[in-house]
Amino acid sequence: MQPSSPPAIGTVDVQTLIDNRPFSAYQWAILVLCFLIVAIDGFDTAAMGYVAPALVQDWNIDKSTLGPVMSAALFGLAFGAIFAGPMADRVGRKKVLVLSVFFFGACSLATAFSPTLAWLTVLRFLTGLGLGAAMPNAVTLMSEFAPAKRRAVLVNTMFCGFPLGAAAGGFFAAAVIPHFGWQSVLLFGGVAPLVLGVILVFALPESIRFMVVRHYPTSRIAAALERVTGANVAGVERFTIHETAPAASSAIGTVLAPRYRLGSIMLWLTYFMGLVIFYLLTSWLPTLMKDAGFSIQRASLLTALFPLGGGIGTIAAGWMMDRLNPNKVVAAMYALAGALIYTVGHGMGDQVLLGILIFLAGTVMNGAQASMPTLAAGFYPTQGRATGVAWMLGIGRFGGITGALLGGELLRMHLGFDTIFTLLAVPAFIATAALIVKSLNARDEVRATDVVASH
Repeated sequence: MQPSSPPAIGTVDVQTLIDNRPFSAYQWAILVLCFLIVAIDGFDTAAMGYVAPALVQDWNIDKSTLGPVMSAALFGLAFGAIFAGPMADRVGRKKVLVLSVFFFGACSLATAFSPTLAWLTVLRFLTGLGLGAAMPNAVTLMSEFAPAKRRAVLVNTMFCGFPLGAAAGGFFAAAVIPHFGWQSVLLFGGVAPLVLGVILVFALPESIRFMVVRHYPTSRIAAALERVTGANVAGVERFTIHETAPAASSAIGTVLAPRYRLGSIMLWLTYFMGLVIFYLLTSWLPTLMKDAGFSIQRASLLTALFPLGGGIGTIAAGWMMDRLNPNKVVAAMYALAGALIYTVGHGMGDQVLLGILIFLAGTVMNGAQASMPTLAAGFYPTQGRATGVAWMLGIGRFGGITGALLGGELLRMHLGFDTIFTLLAVPAFIATAALIVKSLNARDEVRATDVVASH
């Protein structure tokens, strides 16, 4: 066991100061900026789905030829997250976050001028790289500026920007495509992040916890801390953070260290399973409804109920996570989502009841899934936090790809509506079991040695 260093005169614990001060106007500004990053991320991630019908008509191509274009962005999202996390833990959250916003903005802008499908595919992959890099770093940065007692609800609130941005893209596309063509959606999806990126350069701070770990000059840490909290820390000799001792010398080593390895695998498995469900339903639910005998209009209406309550579920989950064991809260939500998904498959007799079940299933499922980055951010120490969050998001993206492909395979097998939803409940219960395992393993994490990281 490593003994903690005795506190020196003029020593300030950064997180304790943030926890004990009122949530400042500048912290609200950080929340808004991160919310906007995630919202634009959601807009650009969903953009191709909205422009696809107009693109098919304009280029006179078969809709099936857009398959590689759609999947290219998903692969980009996965690899962008996997590579950006370790980079952010090395050079800083702000640098990687700002660069990724500029990068996906420029790529989206270029996509509007694509001359061929091949170029469209390449540029959507590159856009996905930037989008995948932005999300985990926004989560990490916000979590490190939030007071511990309100961290989950604040990060989850920020994460609500993603579905809202994706939904706003649909309304925007409907309004502008008839007048300005499909390119206008991608043009906006490029210009908006470029403008936001300029604002981020001047308004967004670097994580203070990261600066302490990386031994930044005390004058720079003091200036950032005063700006964020309003506290007078002039003359402080050193700043510290008090957390579990680093498990390895590198971010990747920390995520894969024996202390965190099982928890990391359980987080990856949980997020993977959640995205299997999410992408299967968002990609194929209208088709499943139509095959079950509903009209196209009714199928679209019922499908729209699935993401509708996502914001409610996400904020409610964050509120509970701040008050109860966060692993058990999210595990319980996945279990409830699995039960509701199973019930949806057996609720075809009453359309009103079916709509209520779909809404409730979506509220709980989206709330659980959106809480996973918050759960990951709280699991890892500062040294490996960006990598831990990013790898969970990146590896989980392959669950989205699996879900989209699995839906097509289940339809090809001509399985019944009830059978498909029974099978679809299984990933939710696997996610529940994974978080229970992580929660049990957390007993060992608590016993890990606490030390003071100081400069």
